[in-house]
Amino acid sequence: EVVEHTAREEQEGKELWNKLQAKEVACENLNDGQYGVLGEYFMGTMAGDSHTAMNAMMIQAHGEDGEEQIHIVMGKRLSGCDISASFPAISGGWMPMMNMMWGGWSASPDEWASRGGSSPLGNNSTNNNMMNFGFGPFGGFSWIFMILWWVLIIAGIVALIKWLTGQSRGICDHEKPASPAGRSALEILQERYAKGEINKQEFEEKKKDLS
Repeated sequence: EVVEHTAREEQEGKELWNKLQAKEVACENLNDGQYGVLGEYFMGTMAGDSHTAMNAMMIQAHGEDGEEQIHIVMGKRLSGCDISASFPAISGGWMPMMNMMWGGWSASPDEWASRGGSSPLGNNSTNNNMMNFGFGPFGGFSWIFMILWWVLIIAGIVALIKWLTGQSRGICDHEKPASPAGRSALEILQERYAKGEINKQEFEEKKKDLS
């Protein structure tokens, strides 16, 4: 399902991006859903075959709504339509880090040109546009690995919490008072019977209770 969803939205985003470049549509006429497919397209172009896996991890960590919000912001920023768009404060705690990393990409087309690059909308070559996205403070595609890093950290913390919770429950469910000298209750019962402290009938009854 994630594979089909990702592929479909990448294709829709590519078609919409071509229309934006051809001036067939304008930024002010786009809605969040359209920015979302643009974000899917941009991320797919940069991440390649890893795009689907990254989407799956983001959905696991932040839910489908959180994953969609991330793509919407990417679509707004990388299309040049809203370079000040910020990532929402969704669960996970890594959105502030994303906003900090993306801060270096918040520039007008003129500012991009002065840096020696071009704005995503100011170049008709999609491949060159993708390369321009590496002008951020972390350079290249390192922000993608930063996303993966934080997602893995979050997943690891969640897994650790679940494991610790399971361990605690297991101890509560199975823990029994320790017998003297590490002996089992049956051994103690047998010893009492051998010493004559209980008769055979009591021994058999208690033995059944223990089994």
